[in-house]
Amino acid sequence: PAAACAFAARMIADGKARILMKGLVSTGVLMKAFLDKELGLTKGNLLSHVALFESPYYHKIICVTDAALNISPDMNEKVVIIQNAVNLYHALGIALPKVGILAAIETVNPKMEATLHAAAFKTMNQRNQITGCIIDGPFALDNAVSAEAAAHKNIISDVAGDVDILVTPEINSGNILYKSLIFLGGAITAAVITGGAVPVVLTSRADSEKSKYLSIALAVALG
Repeated sequence: PAAACAFAARMIADGKARILMKGLVSTGVLMKAFLDKELGLTKGNLLSHVALFESPYYHKIICVTDAALNISPDMNEKVVIIQNAVNLYHALGIALPKVGILAAIETVNPKMEATLHAAAFKTMNQRNQITGCIIDGPFALDNAVSAEAAAHKNIISDVAGDVDILVTPEINSGNILYKSLIFLGGAITAAVITGGAVPVVLTSRADSEKSKYLSIALAVALG
């Protein structure tokens, strides 16, 4: 598998292919090949995983990031993760996506880092340090996706109940949300790694054929 991934990454670097796709290999093996500095495919940027979902229980496509690549991103890395997802939405023709920063609660708690990050990102967005989107948070998941749930807690927000992009605190929560949407929520997904020279199709090996097909289509749209 490692040799096959290295060969595929070299094809990308040589201009013989425009999309890299994960097959029956681990994410680590694939990304090690893609991250080879000699190939220059990362362009020096932080890469991140962006997954789009069509859920029967939500009124539009919703995004989850980062569910598969960055393990425990710090605040600066999360800024890039947000921007990568926003750039993907721009490429798909959505000019001002709504970004919800997830935590366990919807208020700022100094003992909960995710809530501090959320408050900072909201301020950075208001002061044009993160642009091209509307950011709000912290949100518990229900407040982000349900206007009714937000209203019960007197949350007034343009993002609550109409969120486009959900930013998770770290990879554990992101991956659990990703797989919960699919296996318990009946959602269909398309997922890619963004931020590099080309998109990388990165789905779970357990994902359906349709999800893999849609992920390829998403990569083509971005490429």
